[in-house]
Amino acid sequence: MALKQYGGPWDALHAAHLVRRAMFGSTPVDVKTALDKGLEAAVDSLLGSTPAPAEPIAYLKTGAVAEGDPWSTSSYDSGAENVRLAFLQSWWINLMLQQSFSVREKLMLFWSNYFSTGQQQVKDARYIFKQNAMLRSNVLGSAKDLVREVTFDPAMLRYLSGNTNTKQSPNENYGREVQELFTIGKGPEVAPGDYVNYTEADVKAASRIFTGWTDVQNGMTTKFNASSHDAGNKTFSARYGNRTITGRSTEAGAKQEIDEFLDMIFTQNATALTIVRKLYRWYVDYVITDTIEKDVIEPLAQTLRSNDFRIAPVLRELLLSEHLYDNERVGCLIKTPADLVIGTVRLFKPADFFPDDQKKLHWAYRTVRRTMATMQMDLFTPPNVAGWPPYYQEPSYHEMWINSDTLQKRVRFTNELTKDGYQLDEGYEKSFIDPFIIKEWVAEPYDHEQLVDTLTSMLFPIAILPEQRQMLISIVLEGQPESAWISAWTAYASAPDDATKRAVVETRLRNLLKFMLAMAEYQVC
Repeated sequence: MALKQYGGPWDALHAAHLVRRAMFGSTPVDVKTALDKGLEAAVDSLLGSTPAPAEPIAYLKTGAVAEGDPWSTSSYDSGAENVRLAFLQSWWINLMLQQSFSVREKLMLFWSNYFSTGQQQVKDARYIFKQNAMLRSNVLGSAKDLVREVTFDPAMLRYLSGNTNTKQSPNENYGREVQELFTIGKGPEVAPGDYVNYTEADVKAASRIFTGWTDVQNGMTTKFNASSHDAGNKTFSARYGNRTITGRSTEAGAKQEIDEFLDMIFTQNATALTIVRKLYRWYVDYVITDTIEKDVIEPLAQTLRSNDFRIAPVLRELLLSEHLYDNERVGCLIKTPADLVIGTVRLFKPADFFPDDQKKLHWAYRTVRRTMATMQMDLFTPPNVAGWPPYYQEPSYHEMWINSDTLQKRVRFTNELTKDGYQLDEGYEKSFIDPFIIKEWVAEPYDHEQLVDTLTSMLFPIAILPEQRQMLISIVLEGQPESAWISAWTAYASAPDDATKRAVVETRLRNLLKFMLAMAEYQVC
């Protein structure tokens, strides 16, 4: 049974909620697009196809690769690995900042975390890009197909030591994680080594299936070594109905073993449920009650199974659902570092993040990446194979994004961007937002109440208290009569190039935005 579709009012507040959950932040253009299209057409547009991005380039000359040239198919260069990783991170930051009206980039971050793979272990940025490109090619497609492709992915083979998994020296890493993290999930432990969904014996049996594969660095491909493959039969536990997968000795046969293993796993109802729970925690809420499990997770899992494990139908049903627009779901998630940093830059569009100078562009993007990393989300360098703890660590989940350290860094970022100056890498000048961008958002900015109310509705997903509203108004007025703000704005508007008149208004706007972006209401989405 499909989830009930939302049928309430389609206004700017609901459109902004959709955009915040589907993309990084919400700009007035995004919200207007969603509002003008209507809910169903907006969701279909968000799920529409987008062209593959250009390959990452060398923002600076690196080894044999010239500035501005792609490097992802060039020869391996051990001395360039750290720089190439930085180029790759800048490439993705650029795609996030320049995202079209689409779920693609946020969903790509979901899959990057889902199939967590770290460059520190892989040690070849070309591999990491190849995996990213593979995920992009099927980002809204079949989760089952993605698991199969990840199984043969050179980066994953290295990351989980699948390239050293042989019958002579078995390695259980991938055999364990493909079940625990990528598909069925353990479920509660019912006895030592025995979980609700599989057993330790199943890990060992699965690991035997994956023996014999290694990576070839020159071609960034995988290779099968028949002499290293365990060609014996593999029998699984009662959790899988005591299924036996016949061993084979050829490459085609070894692939058939993997296909049969994945068929066995994806036949289990728990697999669809596990995938849907991860999607739900990414897009909706980290709290899954018994009622939500029954009324939301189980129907979506059925949708996933009925559509050959394709993600698009599930995400469409979820983004259209009455459940997503329930008041309890609005503002219930703490923004990830990507939502906060990318969303803020997309909203205010500081010129330094969209320059014509290629080198400066890289340093700006690298600064953004580094800022996100200080908040515990670093692209392509996850803490472990399980990904970022806020998506699996009970009972805190997303609350882990904010602690005594990261909260300071979140506020410092917004303070610097709005008022104090955000220092770009490599000694470039400090970057500031242009507070006069509010002229594009507020019809009558000389009206202090309209100014505060418009910014409040744009920046915050939830309503603020009357006393908070009054505090924001007091920042605008600075203890002066209302007429003083009107006069100051009118004077600026009549002579916008007059530095003195401009400074009077600019100082108050920067103070207002600095205060608002540091509020708790700006940390949620």
